Amino acid sequence: MYILSTLGRFFLAIALVAFGAQHFVYLDFVTRVFPRLPAWIPAHTFLACVFGALLLASGAAIMTVKAARSTALLLGAIILSSFALLYLPLLITTPPNGGLWTSAGKALALSGGSFLVAGSLPVKLDSPAKALARAVRVLERFIPLGRFFLAAFLILCGIEHFIYVEIVTRMVPSWIPGGVFWTYFAGVALIAGGVGIIVPMTSRLAGGLSGLMIFLWVVILHIPRAVAMRNSNETTAVFEALAFSGVGFLVAVAPPSSRSDGLNLAVRFNARKARKDAPSSRSDD
Repeated sequence: MYILSTLGRFFLAIALVAFGAQHFVYLDFVTRVFPRLPAWIPAHTFLACVFGALLLASGAAIMTVKAARSTALLLGAIILSSFALLYLPLLITTPPNGGLWTSAGKALALSGGSFLVAGSLPVKLDSPAKALARAVRVLERFIPLGRFFLAAFLILCGIEHFIYVEIVTRMVPSWIPGGVFWTYFAGVALIAGGVGIIVPMTSRLAGGLSGLMIFLWVVILHIPRAVAMRNSNETTAVFEALAFSGVGFLVAVAPPSSRSDGLNLAVRFNARKARKDAPSSRSDD
């Protein structure tokens, strides 16, 4: 379990660093972590660098496990806010668009992955700032939602395999026969994985198998396409798939309910109670 948890965090951290680097290389929002900003928001290039620095710092923090829990919680909140404020209005006002829905789903899944990273790390009781500690406690409530965010994205992708059969089939490597069959098979597998993650009894198994499946796609599908096409979209797709594979592994080691969150709250409560009781016990002596 420790190895799988570490691997999941590492995969997501690598992806975040890559996304951040792309912001600086292209000076634009070329990844799907955050949508391209509306025209009425000024200083696009500057903001692309700001969010790129945020992704680089977050990836480094998670990779080195330094302030990783609070960083992951804050990153998850920022990506979720971006999803709610920028992606949702587009989804509501734009005619059905598979690309837009996929991009929004990716952002939601990455937000959930960040919360799951936080849930996989131990709680440190010596928070340096009270305001930050309060914010962290509030954001910890989103940790149990992380697997649902990934599940929703997997189900969405599975459905799109049936809607956009021709597009998905063209992505199947030419050396693999039966492209249409594998398109439908992958669609069923994604939907099954998403549903399995939602069901508590199968959540861990579905998360692990989904993570493994997506990692195989990284090796068989995404890396060869990125090498052959050499564009920002395919490069981003490699690291997106790597990140989603890592999130699946994190689901595989996470409790199927919010018990871990309750346990963390109990630990803090007991520690606080012990500190309060300590002076009184000395005065009794």
